[in-house]
Amino acid sequence: MSKEKREKNLKIYDELVAQCPRFERKGKAMPHTSANGHMFSLLNKAGDLGIRFSKDRQDQYFEKLNTTLFRSYNAVMRGYILIPEEMLNDHQQLIALLNESFDYVMSLEPK
Repeated sequence: MSKEKREKNLKIYDELVAQCPRFERKGKAMPHTSANGHMFSLLNKAGDLGIRFSKDRQDQYFEKLNTTLFRSYNAVMRGYILIPEEMLNDHQQLIALLNESFDYVMSLEPK
């Protein structure tokens, strides 16, 4: 784990979430977003970003982004895709993905 990578990606994550007025970043040790009682994005301790989607969208993004399921604390986070490191500079696409994920969790039964 690289502390520099995590700090750099946390800064990017905060900038992305700040551009999404419908939700805010939560958590100190585990930065995340949540709505309707469901987490929908998460930055793990390694500095990897995971975003949650429906199963159908997940499968599409696995192929489109050439990525895998997201892992946090050595656990596979079902429903979350790992955002490839090279995508972290594409703020417009990531903002769109965060908003899509927010819309998805808002369609779920509240917890």
